[in-house]
Amino acid sequence: MSELRKDPITGRWVIVAPDRGKRPTDFRLERPTVTGRGQCPFCEGHEHMTPPEVLAYRPHGGMPNGPGWDVRVVPNKFAALEVEEALDSKTEGLFERMNGVGSHEVLIETPRHDETLARMSVAQIERVLRAFRDRVVALEGDPRFQYVVFFKNHGATAGATLEHPHAQLIALPIVPGFVREELDGAGRYFDAVTRCVFCDLIRQETDAQERVIESTADFLVVSPYASRFPFETWLLPKRHAARFVEYPESGFEHLARALKRTATRIDRALGGPDYNLIVHSSPSSEDTAEFYHWHIELIPKLARVAGFEWGTGFYINHTSPEDAARALRSVSL
Repeated sequence: MSELRKDPITGRWVIVAPDRGKRPTDFRLERPTVTGRGQCPFCEGHEHMTPPEVLAYRPHGGMPNGPGWDVRVVPNKFAALEVEEALDSKTEGLFERMNGVGSHEVLIETPRHDETLARMSVAQIERVLRAFRDRVVALEGDPRFQYVVFFKNHGATAGATLEHPHAQLIALPIVPGFVREELDGAGRYFDAVTRCVFCDLIRQETDAQERVIESTADFLVVSPYASRFPFETWLLPKRHAARFVEYPESGFEHLARALKRTATRIDRALGGPDYNLIVHSSPSSEDTAEFYHWHIELIPKLARVAGFEWGTGFYINHTSPEDAARALRSVSL
């Protein structure tokens, strides 16, 4: 059984999930995960190898938990949190903990085993975004959940344990500390100048052009000014909205196209690196409409976090964001 434990010094929460230690890949050194189509639980025709689906798009019909799907969402077989748990917190002196209540789902992005974000069609990426939106809306209907994080680990060094393209959603009973820091920073800026810091960032980066990778009518793709990692890339919607689910469905095609182009630039410039992709969005339970701005961060795995970073919270980035933007801009699409 999982549980959440709070550090009494920093207030940081961690998930203690001993059941996930049953995974055969745990505690092994990082190495590429090779799973042939015959053994891949995410391939079409292998639906019996996953838990029953909670959502699937079958444009031509078909039975649940069978072939014919474009996108499929299933509970994670090795979930970090359990949806059946009751929300129960306890305090023992300095220590605070709560049951590991939450939801952990896998979004299988395509029936095709060897697809990547760079090679996927814009229409297929749209379907992935729509499935993400639909599951967030469903999960936020549970009053136990305060935050839903959507992320994609591509490649072994990014944390993926299967090659088949997939992303994950985890619904949490608390707002994570990193999210809280971002919300608080955006809130302080708004209190000082009554403007959204992300909207101001978009305007300033658009004027400067030094770190802009691509600008469309709907999105700015940029190497952030204080990039933590080489070739860290942000996708910022030009239309202000605090939450991803507030973005109009009519804009999904534009976002899908920007995602595909960004992934293609990174693939071609860097030789197809592993990466993490995270959607940053506001909690549904908080009124952040004026000052927060949802966005996507994509981080290629080109550097390791080592002792200095862990000891100080500082990051050392050996590639300036200006150089990274220049290299990605120069990629032919």
